[in-house]
Amino acid sequence: MRHLFKAGLVVALIGCIAAVFHHDTPLPDEWNPIIPLHVDAPITPLTAYKLRLTMGDDARCLAVLEDAADFRSESPLEDSVDCIISPRITLRRVGQAKLRAVETRCQTALRMAMWERHGLQAAAERHMGTMVSEVRHFSSYSCRKMRTGSGEDAGMSTHATANAIDISGFVLKDGRTVDLKRDWPKIGPTSDFLRDAFQSACLWFPVALGPEFNALHADHFHLQTRGWGFCR
Repeated sequence: MRHLFKAGLVVALIGCIAAVFHHDTPLPDEWNPIIPLHVDAPITPLTAYKLRLTMGDDARCLAVLEDAADFRSESPLEDSVDCIISPRITLRRVGQAKLRAVETRCQTALRMAMWERHGLQAAAERHMGTMVSEVRHFSSYSCRKMRTGSGEDAGMSTHATANAIDISGFVLKDGRTVDLKRDWPKIGPTSDFLRDAFQSACLWFPVALGPEFNALHADHFHLQTRGWGFCR
């Protein structure tokens, strides 16, 4: 009986694998582990796995971003041994939100696209009754050391490899502007939108630092592609 049970499990496993790889599989793409990440696909428990695979493969990152952003691929930048951008792009739009052209890394842009699609726009509609037409930023790449309240730290900033971007505000489709420094301290829907947007960014960036982290971040969200789930 035990042998029959084990044989049944093997047959079931083979059937599941065949269903995944068969060209007529009924499994939706977002639930199929062999189908690459698509930014517009519904979120499932497999999304994080697909995003992790994409983040670790430069060619795959650029291919996925092609359908989700307006960008131009650039040759790698190497200002020094510590200051490098690869794969390097010039980003002008993620989803429905444009940006002032920013030099960044594909992986940073991809996380931006996931946030815009699955967090930012929903927060804007929920609290502001409209959508975001532009994401304002200070920069992504900057060849410098980390900044702390007591000055510069010994380590290099993640901006030195364009693995972070600093978001300063938003322009809404109805023309209103939202500014982190001006609007975060207020009480009301604009502040609620910013706080909701920040919390959703924490789902897509391993490190997200906002105005309540310290005085250095009073006017922006620091969104970083490297780290271990630090949201503050």
